Amino acid sequence: MTQGEAFTSADGLAGLTAYDRTGEKIGSVEQVYLDDRTGRPEWVTVKTGLFGMKQSFVPLAGARRQQDELHVAATKEAVKEAPRVDADQHLDQSEEQDLYAHYGLTRPSGRTTPAAGGRAGMAGAGAGAGMGMGAGEREMASRSGARDDHKGDMIRSEEQLHVGTEEQEVGRARLRKVVVNEDVKTSVPISHEEVRVVREPIRDGDRTRANIGEEQTEVTLHAERAVVSKESVPVERVRLETEKVTETQEVSDTVRKEQIEFDDAKGERGMKGERGAKGENWRDRKQGPSH
Repeated sequence: MTQGEAFTSADGLAGLTAYDRTGEKIGSVEQVYLDDRTGRPEWVTVKTGLFGMKQSFVPLAGARRQQDELHVAATKEAVKEAPRVDADQHLDQSEEQDLYAHYGLTRPSGRTTPAAGGRAGMAGAGAGAGMGMGAGEREMASRSGARDDHKGDMIRSEEQLHVGTEEQEVGRARLRKVVVNEDVKTSVPISHEEVRVVREPIRDGDRTRANIGEEQTEVTLHAERAVVSKESVPVERVRLETEKVTETQEVSDTVRKEQIEFDDAKGERGMKGERGAKGENWRDRKQGPSH
């Protein structure tokens, strides 16, 4: 996830409008959950679902505040598909672990609890997040129970690779019309008149008078010539269309995961999945270093 700002208090977070990492609106922030150990905001709940009837947990890791907006590092789809957790109570270890695994985050030490007045800070949002015992008493009881029930436990975490797609502008195609000159040749028949002398003999009986003297006559000659005219006519319609082509692209990255080592009573070092001196499987023993 992208690097965000470190929130030191829950002041002003409730009531902000949450947006995912692509800028898409998710919903309004309802409650703020604090880390039991550091007291810093760790999670917020955001109204999602139809008519905003559902509250989904969103991590503040990588988030940043911009005026009245809270931009988180998760996607809207990941927030909508987050595990269902009751937003009005302390997050237990298994619930918080499920949320961390869903968002691909490493769970830090400590637990989270709703911030005092987390919901009361919003106009018309209703009463505070705690009922029954006080938030401080519930936090202490939860910590005490965690020490008693999970003594010697170690949480192993690993990163998961989530690959999605986003649409981006890669270029522009333009359609424009320009005028070019083209030489066109064609053939056209052209006729003209020419003069030739025709001589006909006078036959006996033709009533023609002889007249000796100078005389002249003339005829008019005609000829055709090529006449060129131009006319603009539409010949075709041209437009641009886009076509979506889907192809498969391989994506590779490096993810981190934790590996747990243990030392037995003889000082021998082993790793997860190895057997001890008595042949017991590591998974079955689930015991830590001897003290």
